[in-house]
Parts: sequence; structure tokens; C-alpha cells
Amino acid sequence: MTNSKQKLVLASGSPRRLELLHQIGIEPARLMPMDIDETPAKLEHPRTLCRRLSQQKAEAAQATLKNEQAWKDAYVLGSDTVVAVGRRIVGKAEYTEEASAALHLLSGRSHWVYTGICLVTPDGKTRQKVAETKVRFKRLSTREIDAYIASGQWRGKAGAYGIQGIAGAFVQKLTGSYTNVVGLPLYETMSLLSGEGFEVTSGWLEG
Repeated sequence: MTNSKQKLVLASGSPRRLELLHQIGIEPARLMPMDIDETPAKLEHPRTLCRRLSQQKAEAAQATLKNEQAWKDAYVLGSDTVVAVGRRIVGKAEYTEEASAALHLLSGRSHWVYTGICLVTPDGKTRQKVAETKVRFKRLSTREIDAYIASGQWRGKAGAYGIQGIAGAFVQKLTGSYTNVVGLPLYETMSLLSGEGFEVTSGWLEG
């Protein structure tokens, strides 16, 4: 298979993950957000959850593609990000009350961000990695929390915040991968792809 024919399918509709792939010169040939149940199992560790969901997303996309001749040689990448305080998972807030509760929980303390990535190769192999980053927020005032909620930047984001926006100013300390907190750890993603023969650097030509 020549480089020009290599195709990457991203099993996500996240604009942040797409932007991060663009950052390392990768243009997915197709975006396939998968609608799967993201409910944690009872007592499931956040690390285990993100690993399981990333695999389910990648395998669901692969199953959809397997009967399409044009996509039989595609690589499929699935990813899922989970925010947790200890073992307590702070999910994606749908309502302002949930966002407020999440931000009050994260205020003035450390939390963990886990992202699972799963790659299904053209020959059907499954490869996985999990990145974890420790993030400490400053103590947030009620006014700051209310103003952040009014900005709308929390919608659809794990932990009810996006580090690449206003909430970047809440971070006192970050240990680990920044891109992991945005939604796709680039070091681990590049390592996974290149390790399975995907020519990551082919999109790096000047011009």
C-alpha cells in the first residue's frame, strides 16, 4: 500500500481532535462519530472507562466500514476523554446546573484527565494507549464560575471545561500532556500511528 493511498478514519466528530490532527499534518479522510453508550460500569475506574470507550468507538466505525471496498485499507482511530477527581468521574455537563457543580468540584484542587486512543489497522489489529495528565485549578470564585458558564465554553466537554479557551486561565499547574487535556494526546497518537506503518510525516512537506 503506497503512502498516497493511506486513509485515516477518525471515529469522532470533535472539532478539537480534528484540529489536533491537523496540527501534526494529518487530514482524516473521513469523520465517523459513533453513537455509543458512554455510561460508566459500576465502580469502573476512569482509566478503564476511557480505554473501553475508545475501543468501542473504533471498532464500531471499523464494523461500519468493513463492507465498503473503498475503505477496506483504512486505519480507524477512536478516542475518549474522561475527567476525574480521584475515582469520581466528572462527565460532560448538559445543563448549567451540572456545569456549575463540576466547576465547584474542580475549584482549588487537582484532577486527572485520561484519554484513551484506539487504532484499528487495515489488517484488523487493535492497538491502544492511555494518556493521563494531572491538572490543578486555582480556587474559583462564584462570579468566575457563573461568568464561565455564561460563556458557553463548557458545553460538550469532559469536566465541563475546555483548557484551550477561557478555562486555560484556571490552570495553576499541569503535569503531563497538554494536548491530552484538549482531547487527543499527540505524542501517543503519533507513536501509535507510526508504529503501525502510517506515514505521519507525509503531510509535513512545506507549501
